[in-house]
Amino acid sequence: MEAADPRNSVPPGRATSFFGFVAAVAALAALLTVGPLAALAGRLNELPAAFWTMAALAVVCDARPFVPPGRRQSSAVFPSTCFTFAILLGWGLGPAVAVQTVAVVVSGWRMGHAGWRSGFNAAQYACALAAASAVTALGPGSIFAGGRLRAVDVLAVGGATAVWFAVNYGLVSTAIRLRFADRWWPGVRSGLGYELISTGSLLLLAPVLVAAARASAALIPLVLVPLFAVYRMARLAAEQEQLGALDPLTGLPNRKALLAEVAEQVHLHAERSARNEPDAHLALLLIDLDRFKNVNDALGHAVGDRLLIEVSARLAGAVGERDLLARLGGDEFAIVSTGLTGVDAARATAERLVAALAEPVSLDGLPLDVGGSIGIAMYPEHGEDFATLMRHADVAMYDAKHRNDTIAVYAAESDHNSAERLGLLADLRRVLEAGPAGAAERDAPVGARGGDGAALPAALPAAAGGPVDAGRPTPAGPGRWRARRHRQRAEPDHPDDLINRIVTAADPIRRRAAGPDAEPGGADAVGPAPQAGPACGDVEGVGRITMYYQPQVAIATGEVVGVEALLRWRHPRRGMVDPEELIRVAEQSAVMRLLTRRVVDDVVEQLAKWAAAGITLRAALNVSVRDLHTGEIADQIADRLARYGVRPDRLQLEITEGALMADPRRVLATISRLHAIGVAIALDDFGTGYSSMQHLRRLPLSEVKVDRSFVLGMADDADDAAIVRSMIELAGALGLRVVAEGVEDERTWRLLHAAGCDVAQGWFYARPMPAGELTDWLARYRPLRPAAREAESRPPQAR
Repeated sequence: MEAADPRNSVPPGRATSFFGFVAAVAALAALLTVGPLAALAGRLNELPAAFWTMAALAVVCDARPFVPPGRRQSSAVFPSTCFTFAILLGWGLGPAVAVQTVAVVVSGWRMGHAGWRSGFNAAQYACALAAASAVTALGPGSIFAGGRLRAVDVLAVGGATAVWFAVNYGLVSTAIRLRFADRWWPGVRSGLGYELISTGSLLLLAPVLVAAARASAALIPLVLVPLFAVYRMARLAAEQEQLGALDPLTGLPNRKALLAEVAEQVHLHAERSARNEPDAHLALLLIDLDRFKNVNDALGHAVGDRLLIEVSARLAGAVGERDLLARLGGDEFAIVSTGLTGVDAARATAERLVAALAEPVSLDGLPLDVGGSIGIAMYPEHGEDFATLMRHADVAMYDAKHRNDTIAVYAAESDHNSAERLGLLADLRRVLEAGPAGAAERDAPVGARGGDGAALPAALPAAAGGPVDAGRPTPAGPGRWRARRHRQRAEPDHPDDLINRIVTAADPIRRRAAGPDAEPGGADAVGPAPQAGPACGDVEGVGRITMYYQPQVAIATGEVVGVEALLRWRHPRRGMVDPEELIRVAEQSAVMRLLTRRVVDDVVEQLAKWAAAGITLRAALNVSVRDLHTGEIADQIADRLARYGVRPDRLQLEITEGALMADPRRVLATISRLHAIGVAIALDDFGTGYSSMQHLRRLPLSEVKVDRSFVLGMADDADDAAIVRSMIELAGALGLRVVAEGVEDERTWRLLHAAGCDVAQGWFYARPMPAGELTDWLARYRPLRPAAREAESRPPQAR
């Protein structure tokens, strides 16, 4: 069944204003034309054959108006405009309005318009003809009088044409705005060009028609020839435009057509939503083929093109009749699925697409497997315009790829570029660039202070593996800049100047190093230089970052052997930011490097303070996989250790199994450099990843940390207890120290002791705390040694 024309109805919220306007136009038309129409009855016998010929052509042509290909039915061109305007010029307002009304009724009936809609169309034309008639009355009179056509007649006709167009277009634009609640000027401007060409050309043809009628009524039908020519030219132009919206390889609509379809469907679905209809949801599905690049590389682009054609045919067979399938380029396809009741319907469509791609595509007898990853964005939940829906569908598609899944619906937590995350990232950059409280003092010459305010020696003994320049200039002097230039040389500029400028603009460290000219917009656009925060360390509007330290205790002796440094960010509006969320946001950007730099600076400085105060501790800090892909972190740590005179074995880096396995070659190069400096390396979250035993044997590790997820359950779960014991035995066999994190009760602590675990960390000993509180805690702490109570240390029975 053919869908009802949505323009035959008006949303309930706009009915009053819209129909009020329609009634006003109808009343005005009746007022302007009632007199001329009443006088027409007595003139019918006097009207010549030319009039009846034009009237007949007007009605017949409007019975089948021309709708340009690719445009909506509402954009139809009505040839009656030409004939009724010619009748106005020749025989006056009454005959013109009568013929135009009959033509509107016939075309409305043929096109299925509602009665009120045909009535408004007749009224709008009547008003336009009445206005044009008023202008022609300013001239010498009817141009059919038989006299010579003069310049004033031409001006009068031109003026009448302009007035007709202005009145008609203004009334229609107002009605559309009241009907769809569009903005005024964009709505008027969008259709003005098309109407000027189509309707304007018909109006300007009217005087020619009148001139032909003066000679003979038989010449009037000849005007159909140029009309047909115009129709053909418009059709050819529309066909060309339509071809421009098609993908030349597959014949599917391209991105341009997809954009137009989404814009149109969003409009229609907004109306459905306003009417509380259940099928007011729309889904944009984005498909990226898997392994297509492999086919292109191995078999050539010709085979790749044939594969795309076959895939497009399969997808076209899997989508619904109302859905639009488009190829965006390469191996990306998009589908607009309309009239949905919710995300389940979109998932059902996606599952049909997955099933269509499940069977291999056979080309020249070679079966090719090309699965696809599909991202779904829903209207209105995930966006209300094409750009937003497209971006969110793209995020969902890459989320599906990341999870090795075939279908994913957009989720804000997977969008690393959501407005909230971008705001959080901007705040993080601000707080990092502002530096910690007292940053200016910390950047003062080394040796100025240390040990909770005590002065540090200006020259400290060389650390193992780390060169120390006893006569090193102060950080504010040229030596500091020489050190920075040295680090920049370790990261050579890209040969492409454009890429260099992009990288420099994105990285505040390189930007500052490159000088004011490298800042976007010049030095004046940089704004004030980052200032140290207030005395409390808060940066206005973004809070402050603080390092917390959690003790690590040797189980056998109760001695505090180290601490783990943990980052905490108290945001003035968000409260305490979740550390995992903080890392997820930073890890996708260059801010991660700023964050690592800040953590290393704070921890090494704190170690120097503790050492000066007679506190001997080893501090462990976590680094991301991005930090390990370059050697910059090794340079920074060596620089800081030497600068503060901290022994390298007081610092330990914790890397996760995931970071280790992501790119073992580059990670190995970095941690080998750190090992050469003397910095210990610990494998964090041991047991949660996919560590290769070969890597564990080859890497310069000194410690593994058993993940808290196993430790927390080992007191009650025999499987967890067995896993922990196995990991302790494995690490012991490899000569690695074992640290168990997440120790929260005495029973777990005793089980770990019985299993031979070296070090424990968790709330059983202490929660993470700021450095100042840790000093007090250490003063109060008394070593706790496990009593050999066999009954308590017996592990739970294995299932």
